[in-house]
Amino acid sequence: MAARAGVVVVLLAAAGYLLQAGDSMPKPYVSPAPQPQQALSSQPPVAGPVYLISHDSVVPLGARSIRLPILMYHYIRTPPSTRTDPLGYRLSVSPMVFQSQMDWLSAHGYHAITFNQVRAYFAGTSALPAKPVVISVDDGYADLYTTAFPILQSHHFTAVAYIVSGFINRAGYVTSDEVVQLDRAGIEIGSHTVSHPDLAHLSFASAMFQVVESKRVLEGLVGHPVVDFAYPSGRYDAETVEALVKAGYDTAVTTADYPVAHSLQNRYTWSRVRVTGGEPLPAFITSLGPSMHTVTTTHLSLVLTPFELQLQT
Repeated sequence: MAARAGVVVVLLAAAGYLLQAGDSMPKPYVSPAPQPQQALSSQPPVAGPVYLISHDSVVPLGARSIRLPILMYHYIRTPPSTRTDPLGYRLSVSPMVFQSQMDWLSAHGYHAITFNQVRAYFAGTSALPAKPVVISVDDGYADLYTTAFPILQSHHFTAVAYIVSGFINRAGYVTSDEVVQLDRAGIEIGSHTVSHPDLAHLSFASAMFQVVESKRVLEGLVGHPVVDFAYPSGRYDAETVEALVKAGYDTAVTTADYPVAHSLQNRYTWSRVRVTGGEPLPAFITSLGPSMHTVTTTHLSLVLTPFELQLQT
């Protein structure tokens, strides 16, 4: 959104259009006539504030259920051999394919968001941008930081990274410093348990340890609450959900593909769109589903006084 506002500023400034307090329409800004030499030492005249107009398409507040594709990735790497590592092959999306998918999303007006923005939407405090999508990456492999993160940054995209806390600093996984850097760069950090077990086959006490300890470790790293969770292998039962609620989580995602409609009522079993990397781009596009209805909003932003604008040119 900030990049979009910046484009508006550049276009209006380049065209010489400014909106001053009290004006209803933009009008050309005409530089004052040159003053005599002695006037240069005097104080500049007081000018009124200058505003710029921006128009944004947003999903209006009020929907109880939102059509939000939550993309699910694991490895972003060259897929291994199907003979030697069939599971790794199915979990791997090549950097080239990931790049092409992010290119398409960016070129077609999609906005990557986090679950913090979804919470704000359901709380009625902030609309969602047009064509919202959540890009989630599971497990916390090293290529999350070395490969996926730079591609996301090049598109000004955020993501949700579900980290297995007990795997941090192991070979092949992100380091604690990288987790902090991801968080500071706007990537939302979520929990994926301590050791990636099948929670549905654990005792309630063991499940509680997995969700509480992972939360504690991740919060100690990033310095703020971690309230979003991904079930390892998508496995859960009623006791698993109860453990999440008691531990203080707000959402949880599964590995189920559908539906792409999500509400507060089912926020502990949100489905995701599995991205295998082997599907052609048209199939990836179809998996996103239809976009939500949007409306156009207009904003006035205070930028500079005319005199300050002159000083910067």
